Amino acid sequence: MPDAMRAWEELTMNRADILASLKAGAPAGAGLLFPEGNQEQFWSRLNHTEQAEEIRAEGRRLLAEPIAEPTYAQFALFERTGNRLAYEGGYFAKRRRLNAMAFMSLLEPADERYRTALHDVVWSICNEYTWCLPAHLRDSAEMDGGMAFAVDSPEWSRRERGARIDLFAAETGFALCEILALTGSALPPLLRGRIAEEAVGRLFKPYLLHGPYHWETADHNWAAVCAGSVASAALLLLDDAEQLARIVEKALGTMDHYLAGFGTDGACLEGVGYWNYGFGYFVYFADMLKRRTRGAIDLFDGGKVRQIALFQQKAYLDGATAVNFSDSAQHARVQIGLSHYLAGLYPEIAVPPVQLRASFTDDHCSRWAHAFRNLLWFDPARMGERWADGDFYLPDAQWLVSRHSTGSGRFGFAAKGGHNGEPHNHNDLGQFILTGDGEVFVCDLGSGEYTADYFGAARYDYACNGSQGHSVPIVDGCRQLEGRANAARGVQASIGEARDELQLDLAEAYRLPGLTALVRRYEWHKAELPFLVLEDAYSFEEAPDAIVERIVTRIRPAADGDSRVVLPGTNGGSLVIHFDAAALRPDIESHTMRDHDGRDAAWYAIDFRVLDPHPEQRVRLTFRFA
Repeated sequence: MPDAMRAWEELTMNRADILASLKAGAPAGAGLLFPEGNQEQFWSRLNHTEQAEEIRAEGRRLLAEPIAEPTYAQFALFERTGNRLAYEGGYFAKRRRLNAMAFMSLLEPADERYRTALHDVVWSICNEYTWCLPAHLRDSAEMDGGMAFAVDSPEWSRRERGARIDLFAAETGFALCEILALTGSALPPLLRGRIAEEAVGRLFKPYLLHGPYHWETADHNWAAVCAGSVASAALLLLDDAEQLARIVEKALGTMDHYLAGFGTDGACLEGVGYWNYGFGYFVYFADMLKRRTRGAIDLFDGGKVRQIALFQQKAYLDGATAVNFSDSAQHARVQIGLSHYLAGLYPEIAVPPVQLRASFTDDHCSRWAHAFRNLLWFDPARMGERWADGDFYLPDAQWLVSRHSTGSGRFGFAAKGGHNGEPHNHNDLGQFILTGDGEVFVCDLGSGEYTADYFGAARYDYACNGSQGHSVPIVDGCRQLEGRANAARGVQASIGEARDELQLDLAEAYRLPGLTALVRRYEWHKAELPFLVLEDAYSFEEAPDAIVERIVTRIRPAADGDSRVVLPGTNGGSLVIHFDAAALRPDIESHTMRDHDGRDAAWYAIDFRVLDPHPEQRVRLTFRFA
């Protein structure tokens, strides 16, 4: 363990050191965000930028619309049907309104319309029954219909009996406290008091008195977002160092668990979207703590954090096209403020081109912390260039990622091993992605619509989660099984100037009696027009009834002669899959899934069926760009 990481871990355990650092540190408030007191100049300079125009356009649009007030019927729908979008649409629309009106009141302080709109939306959010999403409230006090309160009981409300803190409750409190710090006395005293009261009642007291919450020992994004948001809100709001130290101590312990979820390769198994989310909130908290303690507690001074920071540049294949294993989007815009901040800490960071930045309206959850830091930390001197060619093997995640460009175009390949018990898990050992000039030919379906079943017992009935929706074999009608024990074995990887290779045994994921080995081998040839050779070698105790090599794409395939299937691109390129027609028969199936936004999305399965399965069987497919 590096010395820097060891010292950091000791700090997380020592409240006396935390308290001393806070007492000697900076005061709460806007000075943590603008330590040189240049806030007015910042908003004035920002007024003439592209980012400000995006905010202004959204602010004008929202002024003409009423506040979206979710109804009880929408709130209760999740409990009855598992539907999340009906309630969450209005919930996040209100957060979008909060962000826009806060920014506009700072960009155009003389415009009374935006101040009034900000006051109204702050009031509305403070009046919400809960800041949590219904999907995160099962078996919580907020959902308890009991009425057994004695008049002289010390319990005054369900909240005081044990409030739930989820991702969005924590984020909402953080956002309101930061807006309070930025607007200061421009916000009416009643609203300033409401924000402080609600932050204490919904976040700080429950955090200290009602836990531990499940996310306090989680090793994924929930840990960083929840603990980071609660503690950041406290750093902005609380002057009492004793109270603050208790919250910071708990948050640091949770951050230990969050970092434990990463291997030494720094890979985020949840994908780059959740890297932006979880690691982003880790960074926002770490920055705030560093400023509040005047550098005495520096969570960036550790080798593991540095490796996690480098993950983003290894998680893209071309432009905004991401390596979207797990519940990740196929195209993911970068949080430019976070990217620029990390580039200022670590010289190895590849600064993404500014054209890839997320716009103000890109985030459907309208997270204030991202949006504000995309303004605050944006550095016009860091314009960045397109992702450079590179080959990366992440040994803990067992990901191989390659970006390769020639005079014929830009090409990408990614494949994975791992296990089937990962955060936001898909049963996808052996899954791969192929791209050409930003077009995804062999794809990962990414995330579907989040519902109760999506995170319940029926999770792997969804094609995007089960192995049936991935480019992996179906063996004797069997799919891969979920669980950490179902893992890739015998993984070998090599990176060369002309060729990259990945080999892994997938048999354990199928738990199929009689299947003793299923060794998948990839050879990625980085030629002028690159090509991929995929070979699966099966060993059975006796011949199986069926072997199917499934390839998944969003492009409608077309048979081309006896031994080729073509995936025609929209920009003139195509991918040709070559196979042995004497051994394989391709069947093309059309499917539909509900995507993350609740819309129907088409996808296609090309099933190469082995005509005469043997106990020792090899199947070879070659993918050539044309």
